[in-house]
Amino acid sequence: MQWKKAIEAYSFYLRLELGLSENTIDSYQFDVNRLVSYCNTLKKEKNPITLQADTLKNFVFQLSKEVKPSTQSRIVSGLKGFFMFLQLEGYRDDNPTQLLELPKIRKTFPDTLALQEVDALIAGIDSEAKHAFRNRCMLELLYSCGLRVSELIKLNKSDFFIEKGLIRVRGKGDKLRWVPVAESTSSLIADFNKNYALKKTVKGYEDRVFLNNRGKELSRNMVFTIVKKAALRADIKKKISPHTLRHSFATHLVENGADIQLVQHMMGHASITTTERYIHMSQQHLRDAVTRYHPRAT
Repeated sequence: MQWKKAIEAYSFYLRLELGLSENTIDSYQFDVNRLVSYCNTLKKEKNPITLQADTLKNFVFQLSKEVKPSTQSRIVSGLKGFFMFLQLEGYRDDNPTQLLELPKIRKTFPDTLALQEVDALIAGIDSEAKHAFRNRCMLELLYSCGLRVSELIKLNKSDFFIEKGLIRVRGKGDKLRWVPVAESTSSLIADFNKNYALKKTVKGYEDRVFLNNRGKELSRNMVFTIVKKAALRADIKKKISPHTLRHSFATHLVENGADIQLVQHMMGHASITTTERYIHMSQQHLRDAVTRYHPRAT
């Protein structure tokens, strides 16, 4: 079996058996193709069935010189899954990644924005830009609902239940969840749909909320660019991405006393462990709670 057929079979498995999103599948494909590119540089041809553990170790060693430990860990995890699939399907008798170790990663927390910085970022949208109001609405939704970029660009008008104050979000693995939306944000979206939305759309995108100039779905890169430009205009020095607004949404909820399980649901986290990191990010909030409520604090 050659690399192309093996990757196609693996992608099919990820899509139908595991129900992973297309973005996740693309990431796995990218990681395996990185190994393919390395193998193509070797004098002796290597295919996924004959590849030996020593070749993989050399690849990981080379990788450690080029990428951060977190990226290396992700790629190695992806390769472990790929070769486990080949073994389960009977293409290989062994798994050459079995003895590969993941690099130790120092635990870090993502940048978040203070409320004043969120306001400044949204105000940083270029008001003279053609789609200024659309861009403002997108940033408002990213922050007020804690959406992922992939969730934002897939939002449909039929996902908004304004009378109930909810939006329906399709998350990772096509899992649906309901997220409350603030009245002020709902009003913005209603205004956008009525007065600013594109009138001409490409067939299949008639229900989509946010579209590009051609009446098609926005790309994730376009949303990244919009956020980066707004941060530059707002003179925010932190490393900003659309995900920063999602992190800020969760952090501000925890800081203001929201139940961690409710935050987990609104974020669409499969494991509460993922959500609990926002507790660690809010240590000052926890110290303040002890000072305020513990009988020994005074």
